[in-house]
Amino acid sequence: MKSFKGWSLVAFTLTILLIVSGCSDSASGDSTREMGDKSGRGSGNGKDKLVIGLDDDPPQLDPHLSSTAVDRQVLHSLFDKLVDIDEDMNIVPKLAKDWDISDDNQTYTFYLQEGVVFHDGTPFNAEAVKFNFDRMLDPAMGSPRYGEVEQVEQVNVIDELTVEVQLKTPFSPFLGDLTDRAGMMLSPTAVKESGEDFSRHPVGTGPYQFVERELQSHIKVSRFDEYWGEPAIIKDVLYKPYTDENIRLTNLISGDVDMITVVGFKDIKKIEGNSAVKLSAKEGRGFLGLHLNPAKAPFNNKDFREAINIAIDRQAITNVVYHGAALPAVSAFPPASWAHNPSLEVPKGDLTKAKSLLEKSGIKDPSFTIKVKPVETDKQMAEMVQSMLQEIGVTVNVEMQEIGSLLSSAIAGDYEALYLGWDGRTDPDGSVSRFFMSNGYNNYAKVNNPEIDKLLTDARVSLDQEERKKIYQRFSEVVFDEANYIFLVHIDENKAMKTNVNGFIHYPDGMIRPDRIYFD
Repeated sequence: MKSFKGWSLVAFTLTILLIVSGCSDSASGDSTREMGDKSGRGSGNGKDKLVIGLDDDPPQLDPHLSSTAVDRQVLHSLFDKLVDIDEDMNIVPKLAKDWDISDDNQTYTFYLQEGVVFHDGTPFNAEAVKFNFDRMLDPAMGSPRYGEVEQVEQVNVIDELTVEVQLKTPFSPFLGDLTDRAGMMLSPTAVKESGEDFSRHPVGTGPYQFVERELQSHIKVSRFDEYWGEPAIIKDVLYKPYTDENIRLTNLISGDVDMITVVGFKDIKKIEGNSAVKLSAKEGRGFLGLHLNPAKAPFNNKDFREAINIAIDRQAITNVVYHGAALPAVSAFPPASWAHNPSLEVPKGDLTKAKSLLEKSGIKDPSFTIKVKPVETDKQMAEMVQSMLQEIGVTVNVEMQEIGSLLSSAIAGDYEALYLGWDGRTDPDGSVSRFFMSNGYNNYAKVNNPEIDKLLTDARVSLDQEERKKIYQRFSEVVFDEANYIFLVHIDENKAMKTNVNGFIHYPDGMIRPDRIYFD
């Protein structure tokens, strides 16, 4: 039995143990406690409402049904998870204060925090944990979380504060998956009472409780006075959607918005040059790139795919489209990820070699269409690729589709090339298996490579990070060589806020946890 006692999976050395203990939830708030009264309630200037500008109106406030990033920004105030991440992506305690993993890596025993209650006053306990897992696993539920918990064989209540989760097979990404919506705990009583309307009256154990919602206007949450942990500093948080990034920025600079979750790349210089606001940037964990469909010509020709891969100048795209707020990509894993392969070099637009590969392919007068979302950055990217490939004699057409239609095209395999990415996950598996395993949920081109399947399966079974690192490095080499997906950029994760907003901790997952924020 391996006893982790709440520490990160990678915390096997004293140094890492010290880092994790210094980044626990209670410690992370220390720098914000200079203001307000000793309870941490209120803020230094008397302002007690934080207004957060979102990039869209959240479709879903039920974590088990959520499938968008904007949902998550609100959910983090309402729902605690069994485990969370710290600033270095280590897994740390939350509702589960300790945990053990059996020697065969298939049984996780969670020891729960005492004295935790849901916003409706009902107790959080082992029975509630079992209820949440059972709900996500119910086929009738159709939960987007199912793929993250499908390895769960059964959940056993040991006692009121101890719960045992048995997996079908060893699955090393399990704890990482629980740092997102799969680990958020919903009130069983509220779910049973609200039924399909739970999203309209969400009830969790988080530092804030739901107050009201007006579609396309705002979502209001208020400090939960019976919170089990350190109480939220600011009393009320108001989330307001602004789909137009210009309007969103204007409201930040001169309106009543205190911070925004998404910053337009073209606006970064404006923010850096404005004394009323400040920018917080962190290297992103996701990726953007081109799906190439090997089931359709000309991408059924590997030489042609390779030619496209090396002809594209990623650095130019980074500079022009993303205004330097990105890194050129060559795999799913950015340099900040422990799974990154430093031996893979990012192509710099080698037109001579690309022309040679194109000639080797035997394809005459090649052309294809890229499908992209109708947003400025995607359009600019496509136009740059169009211009670059014209230099080697390839004609590229650009077709814009709304995100719903684009995803439908991807799922149906109705495309030659399309531009989509992923925002990354705590565990590397969550960023790649869904796209590159033969049975992956997002394997849009239905690529079937036995070596990739074996590598990713082996990585899921091992709990040894060094072993997994070697596996993912080899995986990245194979995927680059196959060139069914052309990795282009890792975009930075940017947040902007008024200068009087303090205490914000920029976590790698990009989610705002508002309870430690305060005003000067």
